[in-house]
Amino acid sequence: MNFRFNWDALGIATSVACAIHCAILPLLLTSLPVFGINIIENLALEYLMIFIAFAIGMYSLWHGYRKHHHSLTPAIVFSIGIILLIAKQIWHEYQFWLLPFAVLFIVCAHIINYRACRVHNHAHAEDCDH
Repeated sequence: MNFRFNWDALGIATSVACAIHCAILPLLLTSLPVFGINIIENLALEYLMIFIAFAIGMYSLWHGYRKHHHSLTPAIVFSIGIILLIAKQIWHEYQFWLLPFAVLFIVCAHIINYRACRVHNHAHAEDCDH
């Protein structure tokens, strides 16, 4: 049996998980400070989530670039999304304006990568190993 792991699906799932984390966590977990737990405004957790999304996303996009389409467009779109996520952390008062665009760019990058990897005539280069 030939099992293939879909890195784009994982990248999209982590982006959606990040969006859910950012949107729902403050609404559902507002009672945690009563118990002395503060994960809502925890900068370390926020930057950890951004780093995890970046690491998985870039691996997924690198795999597609190297093995299939040789286009930097998905990586550029993804990088814009990650920059917007970091900007959301820096300029916290604009987070509700920056977050939707950050998630949109990140998910679009994975969709672009997914579609480019599925094109019938791959854009093979000399360094392709398949």
